[in-house]
Amino acid sequence: MKKIIPVLLMLLFVASCTTPKKVPYFQDLNDGESVKITTPQDIRLKTGDQFTIYVNSKDQELTLPFNLTRSTNNSGNNETRLAYTVDERGYIDFPTLGEIHVEGKTRDELAKYIKKIILDKKLVLDPVVIVGFYNQQVSVIGEVSKPGKYDINKDRFTVLDAISLAGDLTIQGKRENVTVLREEYGSQKAYTLNLNDAAQFHSSPAFYLQQNDIVYVEPNTTKASQSSTNGNTVRSVSFWMSLASLALTIVTFVTRF
Repeated sequence: MKKIIPVLLMLLFVASCTTPKKVPYFQDLNDGESVKITTPQDIRLKTGDQFTIYVNSKDQELTLPFNLTRSTNNSGNNETRLAYTVDERGYIDFPTLGEIHVEGKTRDELAKYIKKIILDKKLVLDPVVIVGFYNQQVSVIGEVSKPGKYDINKDRFTVLDAISLAGDLTIQGKRENVTVLREEYGSQKAYTLNLNDAAQFHSSPAFYLQQNDIVYVEPNTTKASQSSTNGNTVRSVSFWMSLASLALTIVTFVTRF
């Protein structure tokens, strides 16, 4: 009896308290060590994207025709900027300037392009053009604390930015198997990233996300085993607890006789 109980307790302890080896991020990166990051990729406008354009100058009267706004109250004191949508040809219809090709441009490139047209036409002497994101989002699903859709809030938006907004991976998420699904040329392509491997992770073409990307975090084997009918498999803690309890009951019963 004295020999069996410690063995049962040890089995239970090992099954429930073993520290996963692949939980820490970037295990191959030592203090002061650097890794090469893939070429920075700014968000570029695509067909169907929506965004805002605001033109300003010292003489605001001259810029009024360039700005699409809508009053939010009857007095007209409060206004909201309306968004442009990139059509199937990659164009928008811009007030005063007409059709402008915007597909493939970054926010900064588009702002400079519109400013140049205004200056070339001598419509405004000192235009300031600001292009803002409107509906650019990524989805984060799987083993994260807060799955959902998240707005892209800067031009260079990484997987780490998306994971941070989603509250980080849960302890059941596979750090070595994070998948980014991206629509490319009419089909969806999958990129696998390994958060345990800093070099592989930072050099991946999917390190910088694009609008409409889907980040999926796969559950580890422990979480996957819990999705069975009753979760009581040989890989689950509940299985070992049940086994230990049964063995202890049998031993107690036998020692009475």
